[in-house]
Amino acid sequence: MSEPVLQVTGLARSFEQGGARIEVLNGVDLTVAPGEIVALLGPSGSGKSTMLQAVGLLEGGFSGRIGICGEDVGNLDDLGRTRVRRQRLGFVYQFHHLLPDFSARENVMLALMVAGVAEATASARADELLGALGLGARLTHKPAQLSGGEQQRVAVARALANRPALVLADEPTGNLDEATAQLVLAQLVNLVRGQGSAALIATHNLALARSVDRVVTLKAGRLA
Repeated sequence: MSEPVLQVTGLARSFEQGGARIEVLNGVDLTVAPGEIVALLGPSGSGKSTMLQAVGLLEGGFSGRIGICGEDVGNLDDLGRTRVRRQRLGFVYQFHHLLPDFSARENVMLALMVAGVAEATASARADELLGALGLGARLTHKPAQLSGGEQQRVAVARALANRPALVLADEPTGNLDEATAQLVLAQLVNLVRGQGSAALIATHNLALARSVDRVVTLKAGRLA
């Protein structure tokens, strides 16, 4: 059997608020297999973003074990966490976080070049991904010249540029209208499947459940 792309065991996170202790995550267990796409559902405030921040090695203060591609990553130092994020993870956020002074092509290229990919190869890969997302005519446009849906598709291309083992998407269509959201989600899922990556997608969009392999729900700090 292949090593899980993600293996979370006993993940816990709590906060102090107003003298009370709030358990946001309370012993979460989750395994994601290579190539598997999992939707993470739950109401606002249920801890979906907190869980993705933990899995993405973006925030400390957690207890439990996080394994990515067989490596225990929970206790890595900053350099080790950066290495794992760069080599194995791709991120899509609710807000696209594109660099405003760079074109769509350049925003995707930068993700590749930071990882050591040659400029010509990075440009070809960026054009391939953006073309697959219907942005072949928008390669040289800067974010301000793109619609919200187009900006988010550039963000999807950037996340997938390095062919990560695991894509983490946190409400990736939360700022889009329903029709655009459905299109972007469908394109995200198709591209992830097409390159054999796994994905954990936190969303309120129940329609997504029809296009993924598995749905889990975060409730009272645990997965159901």
